[in-house]
Amino acid sequence: MFRLGVNIDHIATLRNARGGIEPEPVVAAGIVEKSGGDSIVTHLREDRRHIRDEDVFTLKKTIHTRLNLEMSINKEIVERALEIVPYQATLVPEKRAELTTEGGLDAIKYFSEIKDITAELTKKGIIVSLFIEPDRKQIEKAKETGARMIVIHTGHYAGLFNTGKAAEELRRITESAQFARQTGLEVAAGHGLNYQNIFPVAAIQEIVEFNIGHSIISKALFKGLDKAVREMRDAIREGRS
Repeated sequence: MFRLGVNIDHIATLRNARGGIEPEPVVAAGIVEKSGGDSIVTHLREDRRHIRDEDVFTLKKTIHTRLNLEMSINKEIVERALEIVPYQATLVPEKRAELTTEGGLDAIKYFSEIKDITAELTKKGIIVSLFIEPDRKQIEKAKETGARMIVIHTGHYAGLFNTGKAAEELRRITESAQFARQTGLEVAAGHGLNYQNIFPVAAIQEIVEFNIGHSIISKALFKGLDKAVREMRDAIREGRS
């Protein structure tokens, strides 16, 4: 069994490009749900460059699947998450100048802050996951924070995939997923995964959730969101068999 989380941030990016109201992220979320998506993933950035506060509140009210809110450890964002109360909160690093998240959250460097935030979110019944690098020390520290889950950053693997040099990074991901499960953490993976590079990652049985956005939304431009979601589920299923 596996879960597919679909990130809909790029729907909001397209909407914001014209400053209007369409396309609406909540409509995209509804299509994702009907197409087999197991969770709606969205990143409430500090600069609100795509998803806005009102989008997340509306999603919380309207979707029937899980709402996975990606968020920094910024105090104002944490307070907003405590108001929204998503099903899951995934703590990620954030830089204003980056086009997209560039790496995993450093659970060692920010251990105290992460542990306190995890405790606050957990008290509200929110499942906390940490977006981290496939690194044993990071996983050990993530477990100590009280987080229930990790999301392994697959961006480096994805970047190397077409060069034929991804084997070592795939090994790191595999061993990290196995180690994390041994410690009792639930394991997800995400960043840069697409319809070509998903198969080796999907074959890692310890990974139970795949969070994918850009490639699904990109394919949706030509095939429609419903078909794009269904084809990604088929690809993951094939990779696991």
